[in-house]
Amino acid sequence: MRIAHRTTALLLALAAAVGATVTGASAEPGDGKDVPDVAVIGTGGTISGVSTNRVSFQDYRSGQLAISKMVDELRPEVDGLADVTTEQFGNKGSSAYTIADYRRLTASVDAALKKNDAVVVTTGTDTMEEFAYWLDLTVRSDKPVVLTGSMRPWTVIGTDAPANLYNAIKLAASRKTTCYGTVVMLNDQIQAAREVRKTNALRLDTFDSGPTGELGVVDQDNIRLHRAPARVQKCGKSSWNTPFDLDGIAAAADGPLPKVEIAYSYQDAGGEAVTAFANAGADGIVTAGTGAGGISPAMSAARTEAVKKGVLFASTTRTGSGAVYGSSATTGVIGAEDLSPQKARLLLLLSLAATEDEKQVREWFSTLGTAQFVTR
Repeated sequence: MRIAHRTTALLLALAAAVGATVTGASAEPGDGKDVPDVAVIGTGGTISGVSTNRVSFQDYRSGQLAISKMVDELRPEVDGLADVTTEQFGNKGSSAYTIADYRRLTASVDAALKKNDAVVVTTGTDTMEEFAYWLDLTVRSDKPVVLTGSMRPWTVIGTDAPANLYNAIKLAASRKTTCYGTVVMLNDQIQAAREVRKTNALRLDTFDSGPTGELGVVDQDNIRLHRAPARVQKCGKSSWNTPFDLDGIAAAADGPLPKVEIAYSYQDAGGEAVTAFANAGADGIVTAGTGAGGISPAMSAARTEAVKKGVLFASTTRTGSGAVYGSSATTGVIGAEDLSPQKARLLLLLSLAATEDEKQVREWFSTLGTAQFVTR
């Protein structure tokens, strides 16, 4: 029986990794049969922007077009892929959203997934990587969640906006990323929420996953997946979910989640930022350190004092790649390995919302935060 159980689990993981549908029956888009139900949730950003003129690639007002109008402009093409419905969650730049907004967005995505086979969320690209990782950590369904946006507004020549939205719906409708968690789809590339980051302020190919590489690509009619996030190994198991069930976290439904800030280190950096964050009531602080997490002597001294006050730290690197490995002997400081500072902040925030046990937070950073494939 144990062998059979392990075989079943392995088959589920492999099925997810190669893009087979794990939950629900699959229909080929455009084959005349039932098509999947896909909800598109709009939050604004450049993708919904209106330009000053047809060549004002950078001069535009974001968050102007309703998501329903954008989807309607892609019909009848998307109608051959899915039965698409829309929801206007908000319509502003991604940087304008708060953690309280994030919490409500998770609830909206969870609700949409109860009625649909997949969800697409449109956002601004400035903090899209944070939108994606938050949803990856908090959405309870293993159905596909695809984030997309654009680097150019909807109304300029050569815009990437309609193509990105169409491809995101196509990817979601395929259900090939079942059990992948949240993924990002821009510029024909599929990226994992944990690794993806914005690397350029203006270029269309701004999103990159560093040494781990993209998950795959959308090439017109072909969706090619080259790899999968490690969590697909838990596909079909209750352990696939993260421990961050926002409905179960003790804070009141509309109450604030823990306050976590980021302090950046540099040559001769002072400790004032760390001290100010601690005095302002920060529950956790992420340091974006030099090299493998190094911080200045003044910052280090301020961190030591903050730890005495109960502030928990996560140590990251400002370099953009590589890892910071912490020591369990260093009380109050956790190595975040290769998580970016902004993503380590989200993991630390949710961890502190779920527990006050530093040992448990360390375990989540070393397992959930740095998930790896397990071989036997």
